[in-house]
Amino acid sequence: MTETTLGIAIAVAMVITYFVCGIPFGLIVASRLAGIDVRKVGSGNIGTTNVARSAGASAAALTFLLDMGKGLLCVLAARLVFGYVFAGGLGLAATAPSAELGFTASWVFLATILGHVYSCYLGFHGGKGIAVGLGGSLGFIPRAGLLALACFIVVVALTKYVSAGSITAAITISLFTVAFYSARPLFLIPIVLVSCIVLWAHRANVTRLMSGTENKLSFHKKGDA
Repeated sequence: MTETTLGIAIAVAMVITYFVCGIPFGLIVASRLAGIDVRKVGSGNIGTTNVARSAGASAAALTFLLDMGKGLLCVLAARLVFGYVFAGGLGLAATAPSAELGFTASWVFLATILGHVYSCYLGFHGGKGIAVGLGGSLGFIPRAGLLALACFIVVVALTKYVSAGSITAAITISLFTVAFYSARPLFLIPIVLVSCIVLWAHRANVTRLMSGTENKLSFHKKGDA
């Protein structure tokens, strides 16, 4: 194995992941279950929160699971391929955070966020990366992902603002990664970039939170306009 070959393989894995994670499940689910184009209602976002407000809890739950699933699937699949092809058949063990090839999963994780937030199927617009980010993180840094999820739940429970929880999760995922896993640059840089992209995707929410105009968590009910 040469560094060039590995670099090309990482790039290919990132491209494939980008296209898979760009699939706008929120748009598809809301359209199929409620006949709604979520880009034209509420915040216009295709993520779980706007689907909940416009199409209801069931559609939101399905959207969340599909978005989380695509991130998890892509990271695990990439880890298996890299482990078997570049580490003599060691599989997932070869791409654990402490392993020599652990950094490869970080770059694929970054691609899950890029695909979802900048979907090529929607003119390089998309969701805000929380569900797909959770799925991706569970695929290789589960302790960091679960603790970031816990922070998200606590903040949303206390404030009723999903965006506040999302911003907290975006920040803490990098902090927990440093605390529990490798701090090597090749491993950590993609995760820090993930945090930055998710925070940037929430910039309008930050403005509304600061001005007191942010919407609190709510679910669409049948009969609502």
